[in-house]
Amino acid sequence: MNKTLGDSQSVAAMRNTFVARGVATAHPIIASRAAGAYLWDEAGRKYLDFVGGIGVLNIGHNHPAVVAAVQEQLESFSHVCFQVVAYEPYIRLAARLSELVAPGQGYKSVFLTTGAEAVENAIKIARGYTNRPGVIAFRGGFHGRTLLGMSLTGMSAPYKQNFGPFAPDVYHAPYPNAYHGFTSDDALKALDTIFSTQIQADRVAAIILEPVQGDGGFLAAPPEFMQALRELTTKHGIVLICDEIQTGFGRTGKMFGFQHSDIQPDLITVAKSLAGGLPISGVVGRAEIIDAPTPGGLGGTYGGNPLACAAANAVLDIFECENLLERSREIGEKLRAGLEALKEKHVEMGEIRQIGAMVAVEFVTDAQTKAPDSALVQRVLDAAREEGLLVIKCGVDRNVVRFLSPLNISEQDISDALGMFGRALKSLKA
Repeated sequence: MNKTLGDSQSVAAMRNTFVARGVATAHPIIASRAAGAYLWDEAGRKYLDFVGGIGVLNIGHNHPAVVAAVQEQLESFSHVCFQVVAYEPYIRLAARLSELVAPGQGYKSVFLTTGAEAVENAIKIARGYTNRPGVIAFRGGFHGRTLLGMSLTGMSAPYKQNFGPFAPDVYHAPYPNAYHGFTSDDALKALDTIFSTQIQADRVAAIILEPVQGDGGFLAAPPEFMQALRELTTKHGIVLICDEIQTGFGRTGKMFGFQHSDIQPDLITVAKSLAGGLPISGVVGRAEIIDAPTPGGLGGTYGGNPLACAAANAVLDIFECENLLERSREIGEKLRAGLEALKEKHVEMGEIRQIGAMVAVEFVTDAQTKAPDSALVQRVLDAAREEGLLVIKCGVDRNVVRFLSPLNISEQDISDALGMFGRALKSLKA
């Protein structure tokens, strides 16, 4: 068996034979190792990785400080379960996140394992606090593949398929999208319509949204929309939840996406880049809200695993030492400038979106109709891979290419990535 596993063609064949079809893989390569901004396949080919495990590796692959922290923790213990005995890395991480999310306001945390689990617990906390059933999410939002996560997610394909019926008392409102002519005022009016036709505001426990929709196409909620939501939720006693699973930890140029709008959410969900590749997620929020569940109502066997907590504390150290928030903004500006230059030659690049180092390009069939061109995006991904650049798609129509580089990437790597992407676009017209 080991000899067979050593052959990349055999591994690919085994993947098709033994791995469930429903687990999609964006690129047909088998990884052998990774470091920093790079990944190598089993044939030894090197790729510049602008996927980062889908926004998980904001500090790059195998950062030495994270590796050292995990190794040190592993020598003490790898698992005891926080619901059995407590441990310092969990408690220290909770304290640090409290100060990052709401300095001096005494926010509290609970740690879990996956982003979907964090979302489910945030909703559970909100319902426990308000004693209300309803939840409003947004079209184009992504909140996970569990039952409640799918119910909250505002996209049908590929996530919902024939998996229903879904969780009850979940309602979807349209999300602002200026490029396609849907303003913040339009979205707020639609929300009022939900209150008047589907569920009264005093029966809504929570409104949940991504400050920048990730899988939905890197659409940023305008500050005025976020501020209006904060006023509305405060007025009606609704818990405002910001899903920061992809926007968190420097991706948008601030530690969290909500900080661009000068608001304070009641709860936020975190995961992905919190621990540099180790699985951990969490809910951070106001003490009076997050303490609504009584003892035993929150937790999970692997939630806040000691190795992941050690990694997460190392990640926060790295942010402090390497000035990654400023670097995130610099990376985003350079990527945007390079992509704008390419757009002058490629009219199919409909809109370039950038907030910090969260950068994406929406591809359309023509500039007038702005009709999505998902087939072209797949060809772009394949051509970019042939050039040595890994990127992935997103958007409700899967016509958006997203760029998720490490925040400590070099100037040369940024230049190389833009060159690879430009050559990929040019090759499709040859």
